[in-house]
Amino acid sequence: MTRPKRAALKRRLTELYVRKLKPKTQQFLVWDTLQRGLAIRVQPTGARAWKCIYSHHGRPRWLHLGDAGAIGLADARTLAAEAMLAVARGKDPAGEKRAERGAGTFAELAERYVEHYAKRRNKSWAQADKLIRRHVLPRWGKLQAASINRADVRAMMSRIEAPVLANQVLAAVSAVFSWAVKQEMVETNPCRGVDRNATRSRERVLSDTEIPRFWSAFDDAGLVASLALKMILLLGQRPGETEHMRREHIVDGWWEMPGHPVPALGWPGTKNGAGHRIWLPQAARALIEELGDGATEGFVFAGPRGGPIHGLDGAMRYICAKLGVERATPHDLRRTHGSTITALGFGRDAMNRIQNHKEGGIASVYDRHGYAEETKRIMEAVASKIMALAEGRSADGKVVQLR
Repeated sequence: MTRPKRAALKRRLTELYVRKLKPKTQQFLVWDTLQRGLAIRVQPTGARAWKCIYSHHGRPRWLHLGDAGAIGLADARTLAAEAMLAVARGKDPAGEKRAERGAGTFAELAERYVEHYAKRRNKSWAQADKLIRRHVLPRWGKLQAASINRADVRAMMSRIEAPVLANQVLAAVSAVFSWAVKQEMVETNPCRGVDRNATRSRERVLSDTEIPRFWSAFDDAGLVASLALKMILLLGQRPGETEHMRREHIVDGWWEMPGHPVPALGWPGTKNGAGHRIWLPQAARALIEELGDGATEGFVFAGPRGGPIHGLDGAMRYICAKLGVERATPHDLRRTHGSTITALGFGRDAMNRIQNHKEGGIASVYDRHGYAEETKRIMEAVASKIMALAEGRSADGKVVQLR
């Protein structure tokens, strides 16, 4: 059954009427009967904006005049009158404004997105920006952003061999266009309606026989990358957090991670924003000693220029290719650690606590120090198990024959 259209609200607006307008459950318009084309739009949030609505080539056009809280009724009428005069002369004020704001290349649009939105709202902006710079800008950088269509998006995805990577690039590009649509820089998001690649759910965990092979192969990634990968396997913490591990955060054998970013130290914060404290077993402390000279400041896994190391995903791809095994990622090393916790009988709650999973708010309220001794015991037990496997020993210390 078709719903009848609601009658348009029309009246001669006054300053008092505009001030007293109350929001409803759905947005609505009130048209001014004095100035043709002028209307005030009220959102459910209470936000109010002046609009000039007219027809161009038989299609309705909406010109945003400004926030009703900043522009009075008299000025709104003046702006609407100027716009309607331009329409009478055959112009399209809304289209011209959109073209002016959206003018520029995709490279310029992506840069504005990062500077004006992503850095403030998206903790993973750097990773998405890197994907765009590597896979999109070489071909799209000089294209007008408003000219990019779905065919361009599909062609871009077809050039990326890895299905998961192509999906990640699609998501990064879509985020840029979604923001641009809200800012009225472009009319549409060309990523809408483009199907993602079908992928299999990955639940990769290294087997007991794979651990010694990977442990040995890690050394081919270079000293710092090798020790970083080993640390992920020994601690089970998120790869991005391990890459940014700071010596200042190691206190009395504990790695204490602030939940929120610490820009001065280059610390990005934890993924869920919750502070976290994890015990460093003896094997993990030995890895740090391999890199350290007694320093108490700086990144543990520092790159050539002193910043945090990057490229662990690429290192894992290289290692898997060399070993001739199914692809594994740094996150799979974390998953292997979690699986080892439960395999040793410590339970899923302990795994969630150690890996800083936030489930139903529980992680934010428990006394983290109350589990200190248990955490120490679990971390040492898991590290002992992993090191025994890495060194080709069984749980009783005997050397085992690996295939």
